[in-house]
Amino acid sequence: MNHDIRLIVLDMDGTTLNSSHQISRSNTLAVHEASEAGYEMMIATGRSLPAVAHFAEELKMKDWIITGNGSEIWELSGPELKHRQLLNAALVEKMNQIKVKHGARHWAASVDKVWKNEMPEDIQSRQWLKFGYDLDDTAVRDQILHLLHQEDELEVSNSSPLNIEVNAAGVHKAAAIEKVLEDRGWGFHQVMALGDSLNDLTMIREAGVGVAMGNAQEEVKQEADFVTADFEADGVAEALRHLGIIKK
Repeated sequence: MNHDIRLIVLDMDGTTLNSSHQISRSNTLAVHEASEAGYEMMIATGRSLPAVAHFAEELKMKDWIITGNGSEIWELSGPELKHRQLLNAALVEKMNQIKVKHGARHWAASVDKVWKNEMPEDIQSRQWLKFGYDLDDTAVRDQILHLLHQEDELEVSNSSPLNIEVNAAGVHKAAAIEKVLEDRGWGFHQVMALGDSLNDLTMIREAGVGVAMGNAQEEVKQEADFVTADFEADGVAEALRHLGIIKK
């Protein structure tokens, strides 16, 4: 265990939340205990602030929260926006055309709304944070990935094996955590990060202690320092106990 840990960063879907999109009592109590022990707890999620703020409240988090895979950083006391990095609207229009061509489902986050399987007529006049594809087979996924990887202005990840999440290049959870660390005067060696998908990979690689869930994608497990129980078996609480953050 790295005893310099000051900040513990939690992904939500597939990590802190179970398949019912709820936080188990065991995970809730574990996070509360870690906070009371002096660790700063923070969420880093692909979700937007309105879709995750109630979970931060449930976990009694009062400081910063990272949303949209790092495209936004909020101070919860306001909430006050501390940082935002937008996605090129012309590329959003192009990704929407790819979606239509391949018959994929999608969601897209503008600064004021999450669009699910619909898009506004004035795509290029809006401010965008993220675009995502929801797919049914790996062949279509790989075709779309091939097209996306040709664009240097895009950061491509996922939050499950059959989806694709796209942000502006350089936008990812580790980059957002770095901004929080700069504010605190801490380093990445003082971070413990828990996640399950490719959008968690940067923070798990950089953290002093990177934890993969038992249900994590194999690439995430390979990069982690420790693999905990899965998201249905209170893996967050198990990791905090195993690594000495909370009592057994």
